Amino acid sequence: MALIELTHVKKSYAQKKTAVHAVNDVSLQVEKGDIYGIVGYSGAGKSTLVRLLNGLELPTAGDVVINGQNILALKNKELRNFRKKIGMIFQHFNLLWSRTVIENIELPLELAGVKKAARRQKAKELVQLVGLEGREDAYPAQLSGGQKQRVGIARALANDPEILLCDEATSALDPQTTEEVLELLLSINKTLDLTIVLITHEMNVIRKICNKVAVMELGQIVEEGSVQAVFSNPQQAVTKRFVQQDLEPEEDPEELRQAFVRENPHGRLVTLTFTQDNANEPVISQAIRQFNIDVNVVYGKIQQTNEGSFGALTVLLTGETSEIDQAVAFFGSQQVAVEVIESGK
Repeated sequence: MALIELTHVKKSYAQKKTAVHAVNDVSLQVEKGDIYGIVGYSGAGKSTLVRLLNGLELPTAGDVVINGQNILALKNKELRNFRKKIGMIFQHFNLLWSRTVIENIELPLELAGVKKAARRQKAKELVQLVGLEGREDAYPAQLSGGQKQRVGIARALANDPEILLCDEATSALDPQTTEEVLELLLSINKTLDLTIVLITHEMNVIRKICNKVAVMELGQIVEEGSVQAVFSNPQQAVTKRFVQQDLEPEEDPEELRQAFVRENPHGRLVTLTFTQDNANEPVISQAIRQFNIDVNVVYGKIQQTNEGSFGALTVLLTGETSEIDQAVAFFGSQQVAVEVIESGK
């Protein structure tokens, strides 16, 4: 049985004379131990969906079943107890500025009525887990963004939750700090066997630590599956946009392409798409050895996910037409997808 199971879930809000369907007929399953990413642009319904998972919002229709409990069947006290088993970290940390690091971490235990000595001991263990030794008595104003988020993570773990919900938890952080926080979440997932549901609009965050992903658009899940499968073969337009943004260079790719074509008008511009089965294979060098062609890399990236590599390279092939044709056929025989962008005159 899945740890989290949503079945035909809807959440609607009345707005003037119309209804806004923030979540519209969503079904998904999250298994114990997953790091499950939910990605979408602003307004896709991600944050509403995450609030349905911890009972802060109740569905208009459908069932939300967490660890065998349907949250619609829970009464007030049962719902409060249920929420203790779901930790939550936020984009803007939500720390109490008048409390020290260790006092912020103790807060959920204090609210739960845990005795002072026990909650202090637990908080010290969590300080070590998130790497904040020596900062226990610091106040939030004295911490960096990454340290504040580590406090938020430790606080979310105080009640030994079964599920950790992360709502845009790295959006306010710089790239280096984002990497560190993601590494911490990955470590916590493995060390505590903790299931994590991660809401984000950043595909690189999904790629780095998630094993499964759902793509949301206009309140619906339009694509889902393993991260490797979705990244290497996106089906929906919105998914293709996310993956392309993660792979394309910072420079304008169209300008790069046109510059190469102007300098090599008889070449053939193609995009080679690799999956985990061939991303680490030297197929380009093999093609150069077998056929009388030159290959210039215009742009592209090979990225890592938890399950392997994937990526795309846009290259310019030059040489005799028959040699280029054979090279393109060779790429296809190696399960490398080939898309011709522009063919020489």
